[in-house]
Amino acid sequence: MSNRQSLTVSLLLGGLLVVIPLIAQAGGTIKGKVTYSGKAIPAKEFAFSKFPNPDFCKKNPSQKGDDTRLLKEVEVDGNKGLKNVIVSVRGIKDKGFKYKADVKAKLCEFLPFTGVLVNKGYFMVENMDNDPDDPKSKEGVLHNPHSFDVLGAKSSTLFNIGLARKGDKLDKKIKMRMARKGSVLRLQCDQHEFMQAWFLPVTNGHFGVSGVDGTFEIKDVPAGKHKVLAWHPIAGNVQIEVEVKDGATVEANFDIKKKNKFKG
Repeated sequence: MSNRQSLTVSLLLGGLLVVIPLIAQAGGTIKGKVTYSGKAIPAKEFAFSKFPNPDFCKKNPSQKGDDTRLLKEVEVDGNKGLKNVIVSVRGIKDKGFKYKADVKAKLCEFLPFTGVLVNKGYFMVENMDNDPDDPKSKEGVLHNPHSFDVLGAKSSTLFNIGLARKGDKLDKKIKMRMARKGSVLRLQCDQHEFMQAWFLPVTNGHFGVSGVDGTFEIKDVPAGKHKVLAWHPIAGNVQIEVEVKDGATVEANFDIKKKNKFKG
């Protein structure tokens, strides 16, 4: 989110009042890298033959051989850079902040794998899949997004809605009853178990997502000391404190070594 302060200077020149606007940027940037030094976590394997639409779902490149779908939950590059980490500035509650989680079901995969949401805000899932080669799925490949409010071993359903045709959407306002205790949202397709995604509740727009090399950037963060969380639903999480100064960039690097309990 962008925060700017506008200042004006009034000058009296030759009897004319001249107002000159001065624009000053408020806030700074947090950038850095998230690495993973823990035990290697292999991709989960699913047999296409055990789920509907096997021929269509095989169009997804994440697979091994002819009949095994891979769910790569933890993706690390050659320099330990960890992908799909949500890096979030905590402790700032922006009452005016609105954000709708937007998920696509595409080639039998939920995209993105990790994201953010606002508790008591809207969550949307759109079905992008149809199989013109299958008469039963020409209008759409049935996906059934099922979301859970998850806190440790506890979980409860938030929504469970089938999307039968390409272009079908669900757009639900969600209430996570355990969010104050640190719960997160898990999304899974009841038709295709390998379609999974995770979402972290946030209270402001100061967040970023690490790329394939683990790097991230968060702009326009208010000046001051802030706790910053690097969260991955499977690898774990780390929280540090950084000091942000107006117009400056502060580097924040995280190394996740083991699964830690997320406390919100």
